[in-house]
Amino acid sequence: MKLWLTAAEIADLALPGLPATKRNINALAEQSGWADRKGLCRPRSRSGGGMEYHLDILPPQARQAYVARFVPQPVPVETAAAAEAEPAAASLRDDAAEARDARLAILTVADRIFNEAKLPRLHADLLCVADYEACRLPMPEWVRKQVPRLTLRSLQRWRAAKASGQTTRLAVDRGAARRGSGVLDQANDGQVRIFILALISRQPHLSADHVRELVIAKFGETLTVTRAGGIVKTVPVPPIRTIQVTLATWKVTEKVALTALTNPDAFKSRYKLAGSNTDTTVSRLNEVWQIDASPMDALCVDGRHSVYAAIDVYSRRMVLYVSRTPRAQAVGLLLRKALLAWGVPERIKTDNGSDFTAKASERLFLSLGIERELSPAFTPEAKAFVERAIGTFQRDLGPLLPGFIGHSVADRKVIEARKAFAQRLGETDADAFCVELTGVELQHYVDAWAENRYQHRPHSGLDGVTPYAAAAAYGGRLRRLEDERALDMLLAPVAGRDGIRTVGKQGLRIDGSLYLAPHIMPETQVFVRMDPNDLGRALLFSIEGGAFLGEALCPDILGVNPAEAVAQAKAAQKEMIDGANAAVRREARKIKPRDFADTILGRAAARSGNLVSFPRPSDTHTTPALQAARDAVEGPKPARSTEAPAVQALRREIEADILGEAPADNVQQLRRVETPQMRFRRALELEARIAAGEAVPTEEAVWLGGYQVGSEYRALADVYGEFGEAALK
Repeated sequence: MKLWLTAAEIADLALPGLPATKRNINALAEQSGWADRKGLCRPRSRSGGGMEYHLDILPPQARQAYVARFVPQPVPVETAAAAEAEPAAASLRDDAAEARDARLAILTVADRIFNEAKLPRLHADLLCVADYEACRLPMPEWVRKQVPRLTLRSLQRWRAAKASGQTTRLAVDRGAARRGSGVLDQANDGQVRIFILALISRQPHLSADHVRELVIAKFGETLTVTRAGGIVKTVPVPPIRTIQVTLATWKVTEKVALTALTNPDAFKSRYKLAGSNTDTTVSRLNEVWQIDASPMDALCVDGRHSVYAAIDVYSRRMVLYVSRTPRAQAVGLLLRKALLAWGVPERIKTDNGSDFTAKASERLFLSLGIERELSPAFTPEAKAFVERAIGTFQRDLGPLLPGFIGHSVADRKVIEARKAFAQRLGETDADAFCVELTGVELQHYVDAWAENRYQHRPHSGLDGVTPYAAAAAYGGRLRRLEDERALDMLLAPVAGRDGIRTVGKQGLRIDGSLYLAPHIMPETQVFVRMDPNDLGRALLFSIEGGAFLGEALCPDILGVNPAEAVAQAKAAQKEMIDGANAAVRREARKIKPRDFADTILGRAAARSGNLVSFPRPSDTHTTPALQAARDAVEGPKPARSTEAPAVQALRREIEADILGEAPADNVQQLRRVETPQMRFRRALELEARIAAGEAVPTEEAVWLGGYQVGSEYRALADVYGEFGEAALK
């Protein structure tokens, strides 16, 4: 087995987690800094030059696969996988599973002898047994410890169990017969055991003496147990020593259940299945980020700081930001660093902290077009990647910093105990923990750790690939911000709590100061961001759509003469209003005072029938889509006039008059259109003729019937009945 390999040899091996071409191996070596790892990289001594890399420089998974090709496993991978897949395998104790694997390893050697020696199965098994007994077979020490003696019958029995898919029969649990048969396990049908476990869960610090007294108080001086054959016996409560041994045993065998009862947080972090994390299916760079915050495990001269972390789930890259206090502004500044370095993510997952759910944070996510996902309350496992990353950061960098206070209260007590109490008396935390760093210096160390150490270390979650290499190898497209200033504008603080203000006749009032905004109409609602570089300047945006409307200036803060500023603002507002109303004024000049009376009285006369209303010019509103839809429904039709024949004739005569054409004769009928009064008189005459029994033409009778059911007939009939002939003049 070669320990030093060239890039070409590594590529030819096609190891898991590594590229399969020499060019890509060289690129990975350069990205991961293999050349800087002394003792693991050397120039190639043979012709051709190049570099050779030691086996230990490869990622763990690749190194293990390479070694496995030369050192056979005691139990083949497929055999071990099949044994673990059996339903009964999940309940095996560790020592029982090891006994099973030892017997599977012996069966593997026996099968190898059978295949290589070309002997009958019985003769091959006899040879295997003899060699094993004589210690001539190269078996690991743990196998011989589990199986000190081997017989032909045992070997044949093991092979039959393996062939039937019952490898759990090869497991030997030497304590199974005795386990659960003690007095405290069986007493009173198991009620004593349940009671003692409840006592421990309620108060883990109870001694064996306390437990014994409580058991006697509840169950009495004697207990009942069931022996073999169903015989029930009465026995005294065991002594303190027996209870001590039993409690120690239960604290091991019932560790998971007791942890869930006594320390739910520890159970959640150590044993609870972390299957709720749905981000393991991420397949793209910047598809999902997770962000969280944690108090720094080191003090600064200006107090304890919090560290905000953002991690890209696909590549495991991490960006960190140090903040004096947890707040929404820190979330924005963390995202600024990550956005400028990595691009824009599709989705960000956070917890329900007030800094992540604040209006400023929600507004920032919405403005950037980033989907925000909230993890369920009290479920840190839902964002396990960032939780694990913060833990790695605290454990790796924290102890290196001056001012380190430990990862827990217990750690802090240990650090404080390094000095005698007399030495610690009167010391402040800064003295006790050697605090030297400022928040700015801490940020420098944090950035250096993330960029130079963390991202260039192999990551087990990436099959040994570094976060830097995982991100560099991604070939997809990314979304990036074009203008850094636009991002800074979105991060600018808002006025007040929600940033919404209404422009008044004096301007905007922000934090007790008056800001002039002459270019915006009064009574307009705006969204206000404060210029982070100039307190006297406010940036105004529309409520709907977020369009930039301009600036508002505070003369008092800017040091400008307030009278001059107000005068200029009034002039600017007048110019704006005049410009906006110019078109209205031009149209108003076209309207004459008498137009109101002429129009209103003309409409009244038209309704009364004493005035013929001439058609006014109009334009038909249409669009290509409307015309196409109309053609599809009705088909194209020739345009036709909607004017009445009498109106058309009158219009033609007026047009001829304008053009100077002489009429056919100089006598014209005064009324060219039948008025309502004339139609009503005609109806009266027809009714009189019908009442007198005279014959009436059919078309006249039909007209009369239709006219009588109309509103005009009914209205004039009422008036005629009231005023007689005077109503028809």
